[in-house]
Amino acid sequence: MSQQTKWSQFGTLISVFFFWGFVAASNDILIPVFKNKFQLQQWQSQLVAFAFYIAYTVGSLIYVGVSKSMGVDLLNKVGYKNGIAIGLIISAIGTLLFYPAANNSSFILMISGLFIVGLGFSLQQIAANPLAIVMGDPKTGSQRLTMAGGINNFGTTIGPLLVSFAIFGDVTASSKDASIESVKIPYLVLGAAFLLVALFFKFSSIPNKIDLEQSETDNTSAGSKAWHKSSAIQYPQLWMGMIGIFVYVGVEVATASNLPEYLRTHLAVLSDGSYVLKSLNHPDAKPFTDDLNASFISLYWASLMIGRWTGAVGAFDISQGAKKILSFLMPYIAFGVFITVNLIAKHQIGHFYVYAFVIIAMIVGDLLSKGNPARMLLIFSLMGITALFIGMLTHGMVSVLAFISVGLFCSTLWPCIFTLAIAGLGKHTNQGSSLLIMMIMGGGFIPVLQGVVAGDHLLGIQWSYLVGVACFAYLAFYAVKAKSLLKQQGIDYDNLESAGGH
Repeated sequence: MSQQTKWSQFGTLISVFFFWGFVAASNDILIPVFKNKFQLQQWQSQLVAFAFYIAYTVGSLIYVGVSKSMGVDLLNKVGYKNGIAIGLIISAIGTLLFYPAANNSSFILMISGLFIVGLGFSLQQIAANPLAIVMGDPKTGSQRLTMAGGINNFGTTIGPLLVSFAIFGDVTASSKDASIESVKIPYLVLGAAFLLVALFFKFSSIPNKIDLEQSETDNTSAGSKAWHKSSAIQYPQLWMGMIGIFVYVGVEVATASNLPEYLRTHLAVLSDGSYVLKSLNHPDAKPFTDDLNASFISLYWASLMIGRWTGAVGAFDISQGAKKILSFLMPYIAFGVFITVNLIAKHQIGHFYVYAFVIIAMIVGDLLSKGNPARMLLIFSLMGITALFIGMLTHGMVSVLAFISVGLFCSTLWPCIFTLAIAGLGKHTNQGSSLLIMMIMGGGFIPVLQGVVAGDHLLGIQWSYLVGVACFAYLAFYAVKAKSLLKQQGIDYDNLESAGGH
């Protein structure tokens, strides 16, 4: 039986999705600053991403260990909204480390603070993702998760801009003027926000308990019989989905975190603010400096927002005609948000307007998917491979925009993988969710791997994006395999398309 989305509860829930995005994207601003100030090699600078994302693995392992020692699932014991509030408090503690880290110019303390922030995020993610799926009609669960992801990427769009402004002082500052001590301000403010939202969650109407068995019954096709296993890991769609989350988060983070190095080594800046190939040795050209990264990083993460705002249309309780219209309008509304915040920041963005045409490819892929998570995963993975090869085979802004467009094709992969991986798990959904969150560690390992092969003695920074091609190739395989596995268990998303497309 269909049920309406509980928008008031959902509106509160998605606030934590904003924070995850804000911090994750801001890491990409920290990476080149730390590389410069601490004299790091490219792979060492990627330890910023490694520390943050490996925390998800450690947090998930702690969650599983505590649950086993208690003999009951931790979230079922303490409650979902309480779990999110506790996670926010842990993250706030992590931000406090930025104060001594900045004052002592300690790289180790910096990444330790990020690790603790990520530790709190892991508990928040384990609770929030299933909540987003069950807060309404299970048939539109993946679209609701996509909508939450769209709020996440509003955070990723403005995070780099605000943190860059806090570090560099103003948009015209040189990267050499950046101060490590200035890093502490945005993170201490963020910590205070974590505590306020934790208090808000504690007294919100978000449920502490959810009925996972009923949710699963609603999501299984009529007349079918779900499998019953003693453990979540025994479901092949889950353990294959775990690998999927690992490589998905890996390619999403690695593409962005290695982008500043690609920009620095391949672009130069003219006096009018336009960019030329560094290899051309233009007489009017100046080196590409770290403070110029913000708008490029912002567009990458805004690309995920563009895709997710589009994918979220299916979750609205409106007519099919209205959904089709919004499918065309939403990506450009999101692109308009990117343009607006960058104009406010006084960034040169004339070279980004052509990106409006790139968005058309994402819209076509979205329409072809017809709301089916397996089909969308396959289509967007193939588009991601295409974008990376264009980036590796071309030069200048064409290459840069191709790499940035990977964000468009990563945009809805998380809810697709997550939805396919936990489908059919029933009472094991929380365990499955924690195992999937654990695999966010791919965001730590894959960027470091790409950083290693990006060395001039190996592939170089441009061809290092072959690592991302391998990640997308696995996701395309998983899309085909998961569809087959779920059909054997009586779960067929082709029969759920009438609920509304992505």
